[in-house]
Amino acid sequence: MAGRRTNVVAAKQQPLIQPPQRSSAAQGAVQMRIKNSQSPGDRLSQSKSMVLQESDLPQKPISRHRRNQSQHNVVIAGAAVELKGEQLNVAKISESGKKQRKNWTSMWTVLTSDQLLFYKDKQQETGQKSGGKTDVVQLGGALIEWTTEKSSRKNVFQITTNTGSEYLLQVENHSTASKWHDAIKRAIDSSTKADGGFSLRRSNSTEYLPRHSSLPGYGSASPNTKQRNPAHRRSINMFGSSKLKHSTSDSADKNGVKNRLKKFIIRRPSMKTLQEKGLIKDRVFGCHLSTLCEREGTTVPKFVKICLDAVDKRGLQVDGIYRVSGNLATIQKLRFIVDQEEELDLDHSQWEDIHVITGALKMFFRELPEPLFPFRFFQPLVEAVKIKETKHKIQAVKKLIQDLPKPNHDTMKLLFSHLHRVLGYSRKNLMSTQGIGIVFGPTLMWPELDAGNMAVNMVYQNQIVEFILIESQEIFNLDRK
Repeated sequence: MAGRRTNVVAAKQQPLIQPPQRSSAAQGAVQMRIKNSQSPGDRLSQSKSMVLQESDLPQKPISRHRRNQSQHNVVIAGAAVELKGEQLNVAKISESGKKQRKNWTSMWTVLTSDQLLFYKDKQQETGQKSGGKTDVVQLGGALIEWTTEKSSRKNVFQITTNTGSEYLLQVENHSTASKWHDAIKRAIDSSTKADGGFSLRRSNSTEYLPRHSSLPGYGSASPNTKQRNPAHRRSINMFGSSKLKHSTSDSADKNGVKNRLKKFIIRRPSMKTLQEKGLIKDRVFGCHLSTLCEREGTTVPKFVKICLDAVDKRGLQVDGIYRVSGNLATIQKLRFIVDQEEELDLDHSQWEDIHVITGALKMFFRELPEPLFPFRFFQPLVEAVKIKETKHKIQAVKKLIQDLPKPNHDTMKLLFSHLHRVLGYSRKNLMSTQGIGIVFGPTLMWPELDAGNMAVNMVYQNQIVEFILIESQEIFNLDRK
């Protein structure tokens, strides 16, 4: 009888319906709910502690609040849109507000919930291939837009980060470009919203200010809530976070600062407005050739003219002219004066080293956003210089140069007529056509997309400049002297 009674009692304690088997993740979630199902004050304490930043938490021991926070972040990351790797053409045109030369490069691109990763190839992403630099673009607070002004290519869109860096992305297929544009836009909106609408950055620094309670809108509960929930106060004090204790007046002051900062960011003047008011002057180095000539009202930049005149006057017979490098510090000083539109007298004693002038001239051509030989002329010129018959080669190259924009054509004509005079003193300056081609080949032309063999491109660059120099009288219709 005692045995039957024990079995009956045990049967009553067994559930009639067996619950379905849960995965380990689901069991963990159930355990978290059981642990959190305490008093209302404790639940509020734990939910409030989830907004604490990792910088405010002690490294050890790891508390339940830290675990709650990490699980919450995993859910958010899982809900974000991510794109697996795909080959896109990428050009970085600005680094923290400083312009860079636009070089298109084919990159293996991966989109995560808040970052855009650029790898040299797929093997680098999977770890099969070591080495190479991975470019990481933080999408929080960034802007994305389609653009037709920054490149002649189709399906180009631009990403501007909140640190001032600018990237151009392009792919030939329009649907693929739209897919990436929309996915990146959703990731930007999601990460920006998660960061509170915008990111704060220290002046002249890439260091972000932590979003803890010392910033308005990221603090603890109001004073009334603190009084009603002493458990919340105890939970905060457990981490030693005295930053979360603000008076009502402090919060009001900081909210005012936050609002004024938002208004300033919204109302800040554009670059064009600052240029129109004369606060920011247009520079000479790094400016598009057509824009510079239009601003100066000429077809050849004034700086190029005065440099060539100075070399014609006192540098044609100098040993290694254009091959020998000048002092870089003095070249940068000359560049600064030119960019500030100050009066420039190259006959002054501080510019007595002719190699400084030739170095500045080469730097001017190298820093053009688009080279003197425009990108679209690079491959046709390569094909033209491959022609074996000299007469047909001259005609092909001459036709291409005649099709150049007016500023490019006139600047090129003036430069090559000058280099032809340099070549006339080759016995004294020891500069041959090959030497001039090696110096000016990579300076005057380069491909828009560095996808080919750089060594092969350099060979053709040198050959093109060398051929134009030899046949300059026929190509530019120069007077024979």
